[in-house]
Amino acid sequence: MSKTILAISGKPGLYELVSRSKNGLIVESIVDHKRIPAFATDRVTALGDIAMYTEDEDKPLGEIMCALRDMEQGKKASLDFKKASGAQLQEYFASFLPNFDRDRVHSSDIKKLLQWYNILVDAGITDFEEILKPSNREEE
Repeated sequence: MSKTILAISGKPGLYELVSRSKNGLIVESIVDHKRIPAFATDRVTALGDIAMYTEDEDKPLGEIMCALRDMEQGKKASLDFKKASGAQLQEYFASFLPNFDRDRVHSSDIKKLLQWYNILVDAGITDFEEILKPSNREEE
């Protein structure tokens, strides 16, 4: 089974889908490897299903993370997103996705992207083409 990376609203970090249960999903934290249930009432989103606005068409998150990984040479983001201003975040984001929609992509979106990217890189996960492709969830 290929990895399915999930974000769960209200829970910090990222999770890997371990299995499905009668009442929901069993997920494992990428950071501390603790397993928890994700219930049907939780808002669970696969990272492969997320896209960001550009001036042309929506860009899948996997492609954006690949561009960031290539720019950072596989290392963590060089910008400290927690301390950066909105203008610094937009300038940094434009360095690897120059045609992003500045009206619809907010600073909080860029911060979340950088946070997720750093979590994945820290966990040794950098094969974004494979794990974050949109059809990933359908193949299981």
